[in-house]
Amino acid sequence: MLVPLEKILLALGAVAVILLGVLITSNVIARAVFNSFIPDSVIMVRELMVAAILLPLAAATTQRAHVSVAFLSDRFNPRFRSWLIVAGSLAGMIALAPLIYKGFLELLKVIERGSFFSGDLDLPKWPGYLFFVLGLGAAWLRLAELFVRDIRTIRSGGTVSDEQMHAGDLLEEGRN
Repeated sequence: MLVPLEKILLALGAVAVILLGVLITSNVIARAVFNSFIPDSVIMVRELMVAAILLPLAAATTQRAHVSVAFLSDRFNPRFRSWLIVAGSLAGMIALAPLIYKGFLELLKVIERGSFFSGDLDLPKWPGYLFFVLGLGAAWLRLAELFVRDIRTIRSGGTVSDEQMHAGDLLEEGRN
């Protein structure tokens, strides 16, 4: 269930990045060539940044592609390192829970009030809040799934690795 959701959110995040590029480039051209601007472009950029950053978060979590302190954790034995990874998933779930809760309450509030940004286009506020809740909610679900899966792996005698496949690693694998 999570994989299709993560693919959709990743694609939406990519679309947001493309739209950011088009919007910023268009605004620069409009200012330079026509001495004009795209109305509410700052608001649109701000809202698209939320989508570009948070929607792909679950996919990054799936790949365990977050910042880690490998120079320190690599010194521990694999079993202890596995438990550190599980503790990291738990800490992430605890940290995201209040953000998701408050974000959801704010989403309901802006929908109920019909809130809009004050600007030329009167853009609604709810899309940014929706992106926020969807991105963090999907990341929380993925962390919960990793937490359970990693505990099962450790209990069955295995170890958990936070190694990631980077583009260079993938190129090397293709040559072998």
